[in-house]
Amino acid sequence: MTAESRTEEARGQVSDAVKGNWVDRLAPSWSRPYLRLSRADRPIGTWLLLLPCWWGLLLGILTDGRPVMGDIWIFIGCGIGAFLMRGAGCTWNDITDRDIDGSVERTKSRPIPSGQVSLHQAVIWMLLQAFLASLILFTFHKVAIYLGILALLPVAIYPFAKRFTWWPQVFLGIAFNWGILLAFAAHTGTVTIATMIMYIAAIFWTLFYDTIYAHQDREDDALIGVKSTARLFGVKTVQWLWLFIALFGVLTIFSLVLSTQGTSLLAALLGVCAFEAHLIWQISRFDADDQGGLLRLFRSNRDAGLIVVVFLGCAAFL
Repeated sequence: MTAESRTEEARGQVSDAVKGNWVDRLAPSWSRPYLRLSRADRPIGTWLLLLPCWWGLLLGILTDGRPVMGDIWIFIGCGIGAFLMRGAGCTWNDITDRDIDGSVERTKSRPIPSGQVSLHQAVIWMLLQAFLASLILFTFHKVAIYLGILALLPVAIYPFAKRFTWWPQVFLGIAFNWGILLAFAAHTGTVTIATMIMYIAAIFWTLFYDTIYAHQDREDDALIGVKSTARLFGVKTVQWLWLFIALFGVLTIFSLVLSTQGTSLLAALLGVCAFEAHLIWQISRFDADDQGGLLRLFRSNRDAGLIVVVFLGCAAFL
């Protein structure tokens, strides 16, 4: 490969993408700008949208004690849907942030500000992804369908939140953890108080990991007037991170106590303990000035969320 061709291949790569990701290596060249617009080269966001869905499904199985064959499709459908809706949401985010992204070092290489995709093309791509996701949604219980449609509201609001509040991470948490409610309803046909409590708990997890993530951009955000919890907390960030994991733990335990009992409850509570231990490890490694370290900690939340999936799965089938 010539130097010119290597330069052309690397031209569209996004600065914070996973090195050697499948989009840059395997995807047809014509599709790469669209896949990058969907963050397919940065899969952590899909995981963080998907994991709460699996939590909700497993909580539903724990609640009624009746795993059924249809749960396999809910499990798989949530995975496909999370990929598509995360892509649609990220495309919408980049459409609304197209002027801001060009002023931030980490985001100026994204497809719209770098000119790889036009605004018109981005809108069509967003609608296509949302349409495909809706085909999956409409196979679920009608309550889950209603919740899926309602989820479009926080998704639409989130990109604007950093313009009017210091807490945009709350709006991200509302949107990203909606899958707890949706997947629970897909299994049970309803939503319980325990489900709502776990949903609120998960929002504190989002506050935790996205505050860490937002520290990467705090200097650029200050220059252009974008708000975030990273800027709001400043040197007190670690104290706030401790508060978020404490609130997550208390609320999740309460949710589980309301949902199950006996050996299943014990297994689920062990999962909460292991999850909390992972977040404590993240705090011990937190350095607001280490860009690479911040990104690694943020990405490690996939493993933290999978811990809960494993233990809830064990609890659900005990």
